[in-house]
Amino acid sequence: MAHVLFILALGFALFTSSCLVSAKVVHHTFTVQNTTVQKLCQERVITTVNGVSPGPLLKVHEGDRVIVNVVNESPYNVTIHWHGIFQRQSQWADGVEYTTQCPIQPGNSYVQSFNVTGQEGTLWWHAHIGWLRATLYGGIIIYPRKGRSDYPFPTPHKEYPIILGEWWNANVVDVLSEALATGGPPNISDAFLVNGQPGDLFPCSSNDTYKISVKSGKTYLLRIINAALINQLFFKIANHNFTVVAIDASYTEPYDTDVVLVAPGQTTDILLTANQSIGSYYMAARPYISNPAVIFDNTTTTAILEYEGSNSSTSSTLTPGISTGVESDDHNNTLRPSYILQYKGSDSATSSNSTPVMPTLPAYNDTDTATNFNTNLTALVNGRFCRDVPLTVDEDMLMTTGLGLVACRPNATCAGPLGQALAASISGFSFQFPTKLSMLEAHFNNVSGIYNATFPDQPRLSFDYTNTIDSFDPSLVFTTKSTTVKQVKFNTTLQIVFQGTSLVGTENHPMHLHGVNFHVMAQGFGNYDNSTDPSKFNLVNPLLRNTIGVPVGGWVAIRFRANNPGVWLLHCHLDNHLPIGLVSAFVIDNGGTPSTTLPPPPSDLPKC
Repeated sequence: MAHVLFILALGFALFTSSCLVSAKVVHHTFTVQNTTVQKLCQERVITTVNGVSPGPLLKVHEGDRVIVNVVNESPYNVTIHWHGIFQRQSQWADGVEYTTQCPIQPGNSYVQSFNVTGQEGTLWWHAHIGWLRATLYGGIIIYPRKGRSDYPFPTPHKEYPIILGEWWNANVVDVLSEALATGGPPNISDAFLVNGQPGDLFPCSSNDTYKISVKSGKTYLLRIINAALINQLFFKIANHNFTVVAIDASYTEPYDTDVVLVAPGQTTDILLTANQSIGSYYMAARPYISNPAVIFDNTTTTAILEYEGSNSSTSSTLTPGISTGVESDDHNNTLRPSYILQYKGSDSATSSNSTPVMPTLPAYNDTDTATNFNTNLTALVNGRFCRDVPLTVDEDMLMTTGLGLVACRPNATCAGPLGQALAASISGFSFQFPTKLSMLEAHFNNVSGIYNATFPDQPRLSFDYTNTIDSFDPSLVFTTKSTTVKQVKFNTTLQIVFQGTSLVGTENHPMHLHGVNFHVMAQGFGNYDNSTDPSKFNLVNPLLRNTIGVPVGGWVAIRFRANNPGVWLLHCHLDNHLPIGLVSAFVIDNGGTPSTTLPPPPSDLPKC
């Protein structure tokens, strides 16, 4: 029966592709390799794609097919995840370690092939194993399908990707390994980055500070991606307001602001009009820290926005030596490098005769500004690919998100609170990835023993979730490891309330769900009240996105339809929490038609 369904699905795909004459196939090769670079006056070996970080910027049109040959020439196991891409009928290409595939081992390769359909805007790709995504990441720009009308907002004069990153003066693999071995928190980063550069506030960095050139009176589209590993970031441009027009490749009602909050995994598209005095202005980003007890990197990364005609104006619109990724080549349907990232170790005096204006950024703990930004975003109801919000639900879940502890190993000394090891959990289940077989292979082949599908609709323990008096209550703070997931029938409509806890400490957790977008119904502080809080739900134009921050000491409610069969990871996108268990997964059953049935794995799927 499965063979028949696959043949029908193949015929359906061929028929569909014959109708999409405007679509094309975009080929690319990602060679994962170690690369020696100089940054912050130090020489470091980092892992890159094609020798650059950020890596290639994929530019495609909605409806295109993308085929990427990932070749692993690094010494580490690798997977590449296409963050936010739905992967309908290409579930095996999601690129998540031990979830949709086993890692690509050194010396091996894997061809990931997927269609980009039903989405427009900004997404990104990154490694999805350990901490390799600290340097293995890049942007994805999905333009409207050729022949369609352009954006649902004024066409910008030009556009620029703004990819925010995070830098350690250390091997990030070692940083994570040390934290996991000691049970304590990882060492903090040394800098944040804009398109691979920390900015001229740092030593040995002035020559390579990222700059964009703007013409007075023109409007520009900035595509902001937070690729930082463990920090949410405030972003501002001195003296300029802008308009948010899309979030996570979903169009929004235009929202005017002078600050953006972007969590790891999230993207934000803004329209900026160059309407200030001719001169130079800093674009700056620094952390939003919701937990006052956390030690964090308090540095500020900068780039420069220069008006044409200013004393420091450059002759090009892109700083030479900065990787803005790749451009589409219409002649041979491949991608070719456009600018190559060149790292320079020496600093020299800038040619600028004026110092750029610095914006006043929110305080690190400015939860009011963070909340104001997040709660004012709504979906563009008439925008392409906007989905009707489900007014009823089939299954209502409450998931607690937070930290915890596991017992220190015998005869070991642990650096976590109470002399134990730090852990994290969803509803009391601290996730442990399998290692013998991916969960998607186990699901497809009905292999038992890889995961258990017993995740409940309510947390293991019910308590006063946000009461800080209970932060280290031994009856609450300890968790156990397991590979526990939630299995649902195809087309089930789910409501999830993510409830933050005070265990170990209150913190904002950006939760990312693979394979679907969800509606953000409402959010608030304190414990969710099922009798009163649903009255706050936005049933008209709730934001659609794939990653949402659970407010510090609060909750957020989402809804989505489980209409994409497969195994889809759910996790906190702070990568100090993902490896210690703030993870689960949804197993969505087949729908019974060719287009709603999980296809068989490709022949080159990596083996464990």
